[in-house]
Amino acid sequence: MSNASQPWYITTQTFPELLHRNATQFGSRRAQWWKTKDTQTDSLTFAQLFSLVGELSTGLQQLGLAKGDRACIMAHTSPPWVWADYSILCGGAITVCIYPTVSTAEIKHIVNDSGARILYVDDEVNLSKIRSVWQEMPSLEKVIFMEEVYSAADEQVLSLGALRTMGRELLAKDAGAFEQRWRAVKLDDPMTIVYTSGTTGLPKGAVHTHRSINAACRRDLSVFSARPFTEEDVFLSFLPLSHTYERECGHGCAMHAAVTIAYTDPKTMVDDLRIFRPTAFVSVPRLYERIYMTMQSRAANSPIKKAIFDYAMKTGLELVEYRTDANGFIDMSEGTDITAGVPFLLKLRYKLVDKLMFSKVRDMMGGRFRFAFSAAGSLPADLCKVFLAMGIRIYEGYGSTETCNTITINRVNKILPGSVGPVAPGVEGRIAEDGEWQVKGENIFQGYWNNPEATQDAFTPEGFYKTGDIVVMCADGYLRIVDRKKGLMVLDTGKNVPSAKIEAKFSLSRYIDVVMPVGDNRKYVTALVVPNFETFIRYFGEQSIVYDKNALIFAEENGIRTCVQVGNDFIDRPELKALIDQDIQQVNTELEDYERIKKYFILPRKLTVESGEMTPTLKVKRNEVLTHFTNEIEDMYE
Repeated sequence: MSNASQPWYITTQTFPELLHRNATQFGSRRAQWWKTKDTQTDSLTFAQLFSLVGELSTGLQQLGLAKGDRACIMAHTSPPWVWADYSILCGGAITVCIYPTVSTAEIKHIVNDSGARILYVDDEVNLSKIRSVWQEMPSLEKVIFMEEVYSAADEQVLSLGALRTMGRELLAKDAGAFEQRWRAVKLDDPMTIVYTSGTTGLPKGAVHTHRSINAACRRDLSVFSARPFTEEDVFLSFLPLSHTYERECGHGCAMHAAVTIAYTDPKTMVDDLRIFRPTAFVSVPRLYERIYMTMQSRAANSPIKKAIFDYAMKTGLELVEYRTDANGFIDMSEGTDITAGVPFLLKLRYKLVDKLMFSKVRDMMGGRFRFAFSAAGSLPADLCKVFLAMGIRIYEGYGSTETCNTITINRVNKILPGSVGPVAPGVEGRIAEDGEWQVKGENIFQGYWNNPEATQDAFTPEGFYKTGDIVVMCADGYLRIVDRKKGLMVLDTGKNVPSAKIEAKFSLSRYIDVVMPVGDNRKYVTALVVPNFETFIRYFGEQSIVYDKNALIFAEENGIRTCVQVGNDFIDRPELKALIDQDIQQVNTELEDYERIKKYFILPRKLTVESGEMTPTLKVKRNEVLTHFTNEIEDMYE
């Protein structure tokens, strides 16, 4: 069912049918592309991918996996994640996603709640976690270790190679085993169970069908139909495939358009951008903040670089403001000359800073970059304008696991920084009396697995999904997220304070990493503040400021070695306190009096996924943080 005015690839089918289409019609096209070492790469075509998936999927049949059964994937984003996913889907089973960083308690909850029989895992650490609670997961029969060769002490753990061998053996006896199974998959069959990030309570398993995720891909692809994707496009992938965002907006759309997915991680991303030269990727606001802060920190290393950086940013933002219409919209259409129609002197200044700095940023991104998505949190307006000033297009959208992502999205010819755009194609939305955004559409989830009460509570009597987000309408139907209903703080004076508004004000702060406002049922707003430890380590070194370096604790965070904890003497340095206070007081001048941070507590450690204080998509779990820092919070209200 395709519309003649839309690109050829906006079509309706199950995902096994989609993979088969690409293998038969575009078999020689590159499907997956990854780095093996240094600058060496390897890849698979769509025909090779289909063949590999066929062996794995038939191997799962040999293990007894039946249509409708559940199989988990607990792995980092990589080509084998996709092989595992399609092996499950082509077997008519349901893929259950587990973030690779979750605790053993969450693994046990997800496996038991879903009744999963098979679990794919990609490293020894998580295999050890699974072994430690295996006896408490009675449905789990086999674990597939995602390496071609792997030797385990027991027969319950198999390698990918062993599973493929089993598949080939069955195909030798029954050549039609794979095709019969994948062709039996229907559009309305459940496709996946994705457990919510659980900012409150236990995670709930959102069930999506092949139809709902296909509808989500068609929705997103139709937004970019003005300039269709071609074989030359490359999507870069680094976010967790355990979440619907990367899996649908990235991989799902790439599979529909039959384009390449290239794989990287934050640790090597800068180098990999030059290797893969991607045209698009999906990301979260935190990454854009870190890119900006890295640029800012590097510029601060010398007075000349800092002067160039400041002048370039000032000039770029001037140009963006000049191009902004009366309602705040900016046209960033592909192929548009960003300097067209601006005053001659401003154009001259911009071309100078573009040559000195902005063009180098675009070259760093591979030189072919078309656009990026931003979601899973609000992209602050100022940060959006910074990237637009550099000629980097960011589509900010908004959605959730339950909506399979995008329910509103900015259009490239009409970007409104600070908004999440108008309603997406194929989605119907309304604002309830209390300001909550509610939606309908083919892309909405089927319900929560084994949880009819939560499913019923998620919808209005008219069938609208209740997002839990408070929104306000801007010009031309564009929406701005005020806050989560549960994140909207109500002071004991009755004043409503959106915590998201305060958090967003710190997005360009050089010295502050995270601010979590507190104030529900209190007299005034306070905050827990996590400094940018890396920035202060550099600053203290430059200023020869003494502190206990032995107290520093480093860890891998999204593939990058970073400081996650410091000693109390680090936090107590008057220089740190002065710079933190300077940023907070500056933000306070931009807030209403009752919204201002009256007191704050500086934390000596980061909020982490492992501690349960952050979701895997780097959203703060407010309830957990409030519990962990009860004493510090109470002290601010004495």
